[in-house]
This record gives sequence, structure tokens and C-alpha cells, in this order.
Amino acid sequence: MDMNKLMQQAQQMQQKMAKIQEGLKDKTVDAQSGGGMVKVVFNGHQELMSIAIDASVVDPAEVDFLEDLILSAVQEGHKKAGSMAADEMKQATGGMPLPGGMF
Repeated sequence: MDMNKLMQQAQQMQQKMAKIQEGLKDKTVDAQSGGGMVKVVFNGHQELMSIAIDASVVDPAEVDFLEDLILSAVQEGHKKAGSMAADEMKQATGGMPLPGGMF
């Protein structure tokens, strides 16, 4: 195999991955808990972008319940954002695993 061709392919893949990484900041996933009472939105960099809480669950006597709903929604959103990023990177690498277990 031609080493120059291999280097060009590696460079193209690196550029493609960088473009995908940049684009992931604009892609979002949302998750919810409590039947939609708590909703969260994450971007493709797994950053929490927003939280929406239905007013019906804001009861001082049930703060523990609300905290559990928020935690559940955030965990699900983080998981979805990670999966979305991994899928995007797999497309860029043709399914080839990345070193260090990244995505």
C-alpha cells in the first residue's frame, strides 16, 4: 500500500472527524422523566443545555421527588448525547474503532 495514499486517507478522516465534532455542538437530544414532568436537552458535546420543569411538580413537600426526576432526566439525556456522538463518529470512521475508546 502506498504510504502517501494512506497518509492522505488518515488526514481526510481526521478532517471529517473534526467537522463532525464541531457539528455536534449544534445537534441536540432531549430526555424526560416523570411522564414529561421534567425535560432536559443536551448537545452533542454532552453539555446540558436546558431543563424544563412542569409547575405541577414544584411542591415544597416533594423536593426529593423532584430531585429524583431531574437526576433521572439528566442521566438519560447524557446517555443519549453520548450515543449520538458515538454514532456520528462511527459514520466518519466507517465503523473503525478510535484509539483510547473515544466514542
